[in-house]
Amino acid sequence: MAPLLQTRDLSKHFGGVHAVRNVNFTLDEGELRCLIGPNGAGKSTFFKMLTGQLEPSQGQVLFRGQDISSAHAHQIARLGIGIKTQVPNVFDGLSVRENVWLAASRLHRGEKARRLVDEMLERIGLTQVAGRLVGQLAHGQRQWVELGLVLSTDPELILLDEPAAGMTHEEVNKTAELVREINRTKALIVVEHDMQFIRMIAKKVTVFNQGSVLVEDQVENIMRNPLVRDIYLGKQAAAA
Repeated sequence: MAPLLQTRDLSKHFGGVHAVRNVNFTLDEGELRCLIGPNGAGKSTFFKMLTGQLEPSQGQVLFRGQDISSAHAHQIARLGIGIKTQVPNVFDGLSVRENVWLAASRLHRGEKARRLVDEMLERIGLTQVAGRLVGQLAHGQRQWVELGLVLSTDPELILLDEPAAGMTHEEVNKTAELVREINRTKALIVVEHDMQFIRMIAKKVTVFNQGSVLVEDQVENIMRNPLVRDIYLGKQAAAA
């Protein structure tokens, strides 16, 4: 079976700065992959090229074999790639239900949209606060609202940028459970720094360093890899 997503020698230069260098990356249908690496490793730039926010300097991005390297963000979204950003992109002045309805109504109308909203609120665990303004919610709940918006557009691939950042221990556990549930039917790429969260959700991990892929392996092997420990995990992993 052809991969869901593939990059070929993908690179991005900003003047003399090589943010991403010749990255060859493959994601299979239904796969969940975690991306890790130190700050400045190129993860965010890589994400932005996948979603059309940045155009590659060279190389290709292929989605189900279609070259989307020069496609605009809205075109890529229509093809079935959704992204949840690190800072929640939600409407603070609207209720939770209204936020989810706006996303669901892009694809559905009337009773079908209302039913989808109810199902989504249950899925992300926010039925009890459906009438509250999003701006009044706790950080973790705001993250789940945005995840609900992304899911309501029914993408085939979901990109999550640090979904556990700033969350309490309980919120991290719930988010991990939600990510695993989503992965039953959707492929995901997750950029994350929280190694405990990665252990909870990941099978395979790709490590970025200085704009390139340093290593790809199963999460258990990544945690034991001395090179990964040196450049990224450091004392935190040594003490774990």
